[in-house]
Amino acid sequence: MTITSNSVLFITLDSCRFDTFVAARAPAMKAVSNLFCAQAPSHFTYGSHAAMFIGFTPGTPSIAAPFINPKFARLFRLSRAGSAGHAPPGFELSGADIVDGFRNLGYRTIGTAAMGWFDPETPVSKKLTGSFEDFTFVGHRGLRRQLAWVDEKLATADPRDVFLFLNIGETHVPYHFEGAPWDASDNPCVPFQTIDRSADCRERQRLCCEYVDRLLAPLLDRFAGATILLCADHGDCWGEDGLWEHGISHPMTLTVPLLIRYRGKPVEALVGTSP
Repeated sequence: MTITSNSVLFITLDSCRFDTFVAARAPAMKAVSNLFCAQAPSHFTYGSHAAMFIGFTPGTPSIAAPFINPKFARLFRLSRAGSAGHAPPGFELSGADIVDGFRNLGYRTIGTAAMGWFDPETPVSKKLTGSFEDFTFVGHRGLRRQLAWVDEKLATADPRDVFLFLNIGETHVPYHFEGAPWDASDNPCVPFQTIDRSADCRERQRLCCEYVDRLLAPLLDRFAGATILLCADHGDCWGEDGLWEHGISHPMTLTVPLLIRYRGKPVEALVGTSP
């Protein structure tokens, strides 16, 4: 199917640190827009996605511009939920969450995720997955299967606007991808560990990010004329202040990459203006 300019692609690189994204050779993702250093709404997967699914996406508080700073103007705003902001939102929605809001506008809502908070075997996942028309959970290191499933769904979709959500697990601990040259069972980032494996963490998450970029390139190109929100939900600690992994409030778990393309235009073109 043809992707309309009203369609939305929302991608979360689970646990991807901002400095990892900067260091990675990721031309497809970095072509979405200017890269912003943003603050995540939470320090773990469920909390961050629950916030993002009601419109509180990662933002840069020092920039008074739409979408980059959700306090100024949200990319996705639920009607009568929170302050209206200082400029019009990108999408005004009405529903239980943004997925429900897009569905109420007639969008085809498609989602796929890698992390356990989205596992349909856990009742809590319904808070994140219940509004999608089509949803599949794949577990860690499943991006190739996710993209094949997405292609199948888009091929059979009727000619409607699409809201497509993709949560990617390769950048989450233990930082591994299909064909990686290290053992998938070796996790270099374990809470409370006393051995410094920060170098392994840094290299492996960067290589995971580069792998993800190669696989995502066709999908990003397909949505280039639509809206793309690409970010991490949180980061990880790699020994900073003696801390490891996430689920803890720390600058390294809350600082994430953010890139936005709005209706085909990189968001930097909108800085300082109303959409």
